[in-house]
Amino acid sequence: MFEHLSPLAADPILGLMIAFRDDENAHKIDLGVGVYKDEAGTTPVMRAVKEAETRLLASQATKSYVGPAGNAVYNEEIANLILGSELANKTKALRCTFQTPGGCGGLRLAAEFINKSKPGARIFVSDPTWANHIPLLGDAGLQIEKYPYYDYESHSIRFDDMMSSLQQTKKGDLVLLHGCCHNPCGADLNHDQWRDIRDLALKNGFTPFIDLAYQGLGDGVDEDCFGVRLLADALPELIIVSSCSKNFGLYRERVGALTVICSSPASMKATSSLIAGTARGIYSMPPDHGGTVVEMILTNPAMRADWEQELTQMRQRINGLRTLFVDRLNAAGVDRDFSFIQNEKGMFSFLGISVPQVQTLVKDYSIYLVDSSRINVAGINNANIDYLVNSIKKVIG
Repeated sequence: MFEHLSPLAADPILGLMIAFRDDENAHKIDLGVGVYKDEAGTTPVMRAVKEAETRLLASQATKSYVGPAGNAVYNEEIANLILGSELANKTKALRCTFQTPGGCGGLRLAAEFINKSKPGARIFVSDPTWANHIPLLGDAGLQIEKYPYYDYESHSIRFDDMMSSLQQTKKGDLVLLHGCCHNPCGADLNHDQWRDIRDLALKNGFTPFIDLAYQGLGDGVDEDCFGVRLLADALPELIIVSSCSKNFGLYRERVGALTVICSSPASMKATSSLIAGTARGIYSMPPDHGGTVVEMILTNPAMRADWEQELTQMRQRINGLRTLFVDRLNAAGVDRDFSFIQNEKGMFSFLGISVPQVQTLVKDYSIYLVDSSRINVAGINNANIDYLVNSIKKVIG
């Protein structure tokens, strides 16, 4: 049955992880893997998470199933987190939220649900976008179209080209938007651009599909949801997939959510039942541990305040690293303008160097990044920044 199979090409990120692990260079730097790292180069368990886990282990009385929708309190708290309490209450009869196995699980559940609602529906995704968007959505049966987004020369958003491309959308189409901290480029829509997208969605009737993977790592927990809330308040339908991997540091616990806002309570009930049935047919029900940890943090004022404080520190560290990196490149006399990096948001930016230059950094200097030149800014620290800057200077001349 399996004799005819051939191995797939290795995932480039996973390949970098293995190469970095096996590299014996004491100066090696990992800028490829998309996880937050602190100054020591580790991905810590957040203080509030540790506290919640301690309380959970002491109090949990059962490991029974939670059901396809997951933890109901978690779901409501996540809806409040992404929409704000006022809008969450306003849309209560029109929305449903499902706990999912991470953001990836939320994306795939949404795609399967969409394909059952409208087989082969078109979904427009940004060029570039996170690489896993394509298989997660396309393998479920959705038809992938691309719209221009990032200009690699000017390191800015091609907004006019983006809007021109999205003019071809119509009712029944979807448009995938990054809620904040665009992965891989770090270039985010401004408020006026979000308003223009809202107006086009109202005019053409397409359904926005927002991937909110980095809430709190751009400008702030509420600030990063400007676009989500603007669209949720104005449009008849909206799909939001959110993740707790980055902002709660719960990567391996797989904690995410799918929220759908519908045009009527009747539509919401039908949508909820179809999503529940779809989840049941894929993974039956989500894992409980991480979701309950998030629920405990968000419902406990002291733990929530501690979580927000630590998240603020993480965000400030990333933003500070962006400025420091640009300053050090300038001070080293690197003959290229990298100032765009300090204006971008979240963990990722493109260096904007060529594939051969990237490969030289990897092979000759043990600085690991993908061929697109996307870097994880959080992989930089005070111990490695001088080596990184000097290596880039040598490679780009």
